[in-house]
Amino acid sequence: MSLSVEALTGTGLKSVLPDMARLRIKVFREWPYLYDGSEDYEREYLAKFAEAKGAVCVVARDGAQVVGVSTASPMAETDEEFIAPFKAAGYDISKVFYCGESVLVGDYRGQGIGHKFFDEREAHARRLGGFEISTFCRVVRPDDHPMKPSQYRPLDTFWRKRGYAPVDDLIAQYAWKDIGVEGESEKPLQFWARNL
Repeated sequence: MSLSVEALTGTGLKSVLPDMARLRIKVFREWPYLYDGSEDYEREYLAKFAEAKGAVCVVARDGAQVVGVSTASPMAETDEEFIAPFKAAGYDISKVFYCGESVLVGDYRGQGIGHKFFDEREAHARRLGGFEISTFCRVVRPDDHPMKPSQYRPLDTFWRKRGYAPVDDLIAQYAWKDIGVEGESEKPLQFWARNL
């Protein structure tokens, strides 16, 4: 393996959008997202992300092959569903940096790439300046969900080592189509945060 990780913005970021779409559809199909993704939805979603001021995509490659991506942008540049809980709680949105999704092919997990994803995104937020909080959210599924793998280990310990903790009452509602289900449904997403 010849692993590399780099942060891309602007034209560089746009050059990896097809890889981002492919990986999001593949990795988010797994628990706990169970996302039944489509290329049409991905094109629209990622085109909006690519135009966000201050957006960054951290890309992991094995040689020339993209095996993981991690996104982030100022909270003010993301979807209203993610902004709304912060506004309702009285946060200054201009001071919040949103770490979007991280997707990594299974064979490459446990090799420190997750830490590099956070390192690069947090460094990007500091370069942009003015941010006091870094945040991300994770989907909340019931423990007795029939599709939950018996060997599943949540990433809570990893996130806590990074200095993040769940923030009470900061919960977004976001809709997507689950595998094997007709139509989209909203899911709760719990925000975790840390001071920058």
